[in-house]
Amino acid sequence: MIDAVVHDAAELVVAPGESYADGAVAIEDGRVARVGSTDAVTREYPPENAVERVDATGCAVIPGLVDAHTHALFAGDRSDEFAAKLRGKTYQELLAAGGGILRTVEAVRAASDERLLGNLLGQLDTMLAHGTTTVEVKSGYGLDAETELQMLEVIDTANARHPVDVVATFMGAHAVPTGRDAEAYTAEVIDDQLPAVAAQGVAEFCDVFCEDGVFSVDQSRRILEAGREYGLTPKIHAEELSHLGGAQLGAEVGAASADHLLQATAADASALAAAGVTPVFLPGTAFSLGTAYADAEPFTAAGATIAIASDFNPNCHSSSMGMTLALACVGMGLSPRDALDAATRGGALALDRADGVGTLTPGAPADLVVLDAPTHVHIPYSFGVNRVGTVLKGGTVVHDTERLASGGVR
Repeated sequence: MIDAVVHDAAELVVAPGESYADGAVAIEDGRVARVGSTDAVTREYPPENAVERVDATGCAVIPGLVDAHTHALFAGDRSDEFAAKLRGKTYQELLAAGGGILRTVEAVRAASDERLLGNLLGQLDTMLAHGTTTVEVKSGYGLDAETELQMLEVIDTANARHPVDVVATFMGAHAVPTGRDAEAYTAEVIDDQLPAVAAQGVAEFCDVFCEDGVFSVDQSRRILEAGREYGLTPKIHAEELSHLGGAQLGAEVGAASADHLLQATAADASALAAAGVTPVFLPGTAFSLGTAYADAEPFTAAGATIAIASDFNPNCHSSSMGMTLALACVGMGLSPRDALDAATRGGALALDRADGVGTLTPGAPADLVVLDAPTHVHIPYSFGVNRVGTVLKGGTVVHDTERLASGGVR
């Protein structure tokens, strides 16, 4: 039985460098069976024989968006810090005063599993409605073994319950807890937290905030190397607020991705490209901090496949990948197609997904988005407006704006 046929798309974006006008997608067993012109696909896969028939006349069809960097599991509210930053307070000043990450840590430690799970499921609902079908979610608002494990367990539960695929990253090295020494806390992450995280078996990656005043290059190296020994692939927050050497470390340890890169150099770009590390740019962070945007050109010139992601967290409070695309275009100068490729295939590479995630090539998971617009350009063009109409996950309709408006459920 054919799972679904999406046909008569005004534009079908399949993968970087591949698209069709008047395109169609046929889906069997949750995966893309064929793409091409509507005439060719529907002759082999008649829509009337499919469980789901999606008429995409006048609409663009794109791969499901892959958000490869979020801190989407949290509790509490930091909207007052947004207002404080507008009055001139810096991120570092807020953190030094007990705000920022440390404030969210207090809220997470005080929250129940039920509250944390409800928060995350609600965020995933919003992400799905905006076209995200795969998302990475980090721990890191626990900063002790018990709460980090609690966060990862909630992430795992949400992954089992929600249509969006949720990829778990352990980030016990997100900040240094109040009253603690960075060196002593580094030892705690390595000696206490990592063994417990590995035994739990939820996290896939280990991330660290390599930044002046947080974790040094040496401390970050030790954490990431220890994480790899426990089977966790390295990731790294690098060169966000200062140029410390995190990008070069990411290349040295063979990280899946190096993220932020606001202060990165051409030498960093060359090192990451040579090591096969995916650069992940987070334009929403630059927007929320009011800083200059990252420059992707040295990375693409070096041959890297770039990714963009939302960095959704209490300090960058937007889970819309559509808005991320708009900021990447306007703030970073990416073309709409390059931004879309970075938000699909690029994001999948940052998560080490090698099965076609982020594309609609035959054999890939059938995760796709039907836009209420004729081309993908309308995603950044209509900034602040959600252009997502229908979302299919594994060939099943999991979100449909018209059905929801008429009282249907996904």
